Amino acid sequence: MNILALSDRVLDWVYSTQVRENYPNVDLIIGCGDLPFYYLDFLVSALDKPLVYVCGNHDQTPQYTADGRTLTHVQGGLDLHGMTAVIHDTLFAGLEGSIRYRPGARLMYDEAEMRFQISRLLPGLLRNRVMYGRFLDILVAHSPPFGIHDRPDPAHTGFKAFLPFLRIFKPRYMLHGHIHLYRQDAIRQTQFEQTTIINVYPLYKLAYKA
Repeated sequence: MNILALSDRVLDWVYSTQVRENYPNVDLIIGCGDLPFYYLDFLVSALDKPLVYVCGNHDQTPQYTADGRTLTHVQGGLDLHGMTAVIHDTLFAGLEGSIRYRPGARLMYDEAEMRFQISRLLPGLLRNRVMYGRFLDILVAHSPPFGIHDRPDPAHTGFKAFLPFLRIFKPRYMLHGHIHLYRQDAIRQTQFEQTTIINVYPLYKLAYKA
């Protein structure tokens, strides 16, 4: 399965009538947050492929388009936050948002709040274990785990709650955004126990073998 994963930045060569030629053979689109809904909706239509996504801390709703539409979600996409899904025989789960750095803000969570969001995944993960013999293949998140790809400032610290989650449920991949990369030699892939963690910013192509 060829995955096109994106986050945090609208790319001119993607938001283009040539996107199908630029990215042929895509089987699935994954949005890792902080992307306008119109952008993801365009990709669903242009590539004619399924989309799963989570929201980032800047993805407030409603959103308004230049042609006067009001968007509260990505039409044709599946918001994965707090749920599991099976697509192309691959097991997905999603967790939105960033660490809380502003009181009362939507799409931000402190550690206790994120642990609660993770608990919402448990019924689906246990069902996966019974039906498929494993909990999870790919975790889609906006933020990284604490100490892996994150930053020391309050807005870009990763979640400590992700670390025991990865140890217990052992997804093959975790895809995240939120951390902007500006240097060619920046680390974007890290192995944590049995999980390959990838910062997809602003775009990453993953060839996944089930």
